[in-house]
Amino acid sequence: METYGILGWIVIGGLAGAIAKLLMPGRDPGGCIITILLGIAGALLAGFLGRSVGWYHDGEGAGFLAAIVGAFVILLIYRLVLARRR
Repeated sequence: METYGILGWIVIGGLAGAIAKLLMPGRDPGGCIITILLGIAGALLAGFLGRSVGWYHDGEGAGFLAAIVGAFVILLIYRLVLARRR
């Protein structure tokens, strides 16, 4: 994802965040901007974890499916933290 530029990050982040929100039932926070940020953060998380495990090399970003999984994990963590507040 690093070669796409900022517009690519926004588009892929929006798609990954939207798919992650569709896969997880229930109400979700935010609108379009939060969805894009969720997808971008998911891609960053997936890339970091992938490099830590050895799936990706330095300078290599996570793929689209990994971005969806990362966004799903971030959304799950957000819901768990939000549930504890209530």
